[in-house]
Amino acid sequence: MNICIIGDGLTCLSLAKNLINKKINVHLYHKNKIERLSSNRTIGISKNNLEFYKNEIINISQKLIWEIKKIEIYSDKLKKENLLRFGNDKDNLFYMIKNDDLYELLVKKISKNKFFKRSIIKDKNFYADLVKKNKHDLIINCDSDNFLTKKFFTKKIDKDYDSLAYTTILKHKNIKNNIATQIFTKSGPIAFLPISNSETSIVCSLDTKNRKYNNAEVLELISKNNPKYQIQKILKLNSFKLSLSNLRNYHHKNILAFGDLLHKIHPLAGQGFNMTIRDIKILSEIIQNKINLGMQLDMSILLEFEKETKNKNFLFSNGIDFIYEVFDFNKKKGNKSINNFLKIIGKNKSLTNFFIKTADRGLNF
Repeated sequence: MNICIIGDGLTCLSLAKNLINKKINVHLYHKNKIERLSSNRTIGISKNNLEFYKNEIINISQKLIWEIKKIEIYSDKLKKENLLRFGNDKDNLFYMIKNDDLYELLVKKISKNKFFKRSIIKDKNFYADLVKKNKHDLIINCDSDNFLTKKFFTKKIDKDYDSLAYTTILKHKNIKNNIATQIFTKSGPIAFLPISNSETSIVCSLDTKNRKYNNAEVLELISKNNPKYQIQKILKLNSFKLSLSNLRNYHHKNILAFGDLLHKIHPLAGQGFNMTIRDIKILSEIIQNKINLGMQLDMSILLEFEKETKNKNFLFSNGIDFIYEVFDFNKKKGNKSINNFLKIIGKNKSLTNFFIKTADRGLNF
């Protein structure tokens, strides 16, 4: 059984590690230039997803992850009024990890595995030959900008947020730091995500349709909305465009689109990589069932995967978009009734438990 994965990054390596754990031959191809992951990018992994990741992909050392026990959501309209609060001191909501820490762990564990091979794409005819020669049972494409994507995966439902997400890390004085904070400012949401008692990751999503921000202005906005930290240093800012997209067709023959190519969402809920982990889990279960039955790995896997995930991913991503639109409307209109409505939701334990379960498991519970 041979599977080809195209791309490089956490999605590709996580999927590859899951497959070689099943003793499936994986050949990963990537472009010449690999952009190293910046040390100021972090990801949040839900409790359920981390359990799957440790059991079915790779065990992550406790020293690499940071526990988040609560999430507090504020509006800057009424002196940073608390709108919603999730979690308690007894259990963890999710876990933070630095992108490059997870990337290096995966590379270290996967590079010498006998079921894994990695090659740089040099030949301009590589993609055409890959399809024509058909040497692999399955081809999984995680690259949003290559021949396969442009030929087979162009139809999608998308939306441009006209926004940029700025990421950095605050270094600050030691405090007990297990509460994530999201503040919805007039310029856009700012998330303060603890990664240690002395470091906090920042994701600042700013509306750039009518105004452009320089780095100094972004840093000033972060400092202005700083909830509690005595900042000692702020690392270099990185930025990327924000959009929503859902691919209409998940596969073409034996080629499967995967990762961000399938779906992109706004980072305000920290669910992007969590959606991908859930996709890996479902794909892994389908493949394992085939192996258990002694069946060939063929395109029927891709049909099952699309049937199982497509509608759920569409509903989930649009649910995140709805949350964004509610807060964006509130930002523009300054409607106090929305704030009051959100506070009522926050007091309803059944609703807050539903949101916690959805963030943890997606629509799979």
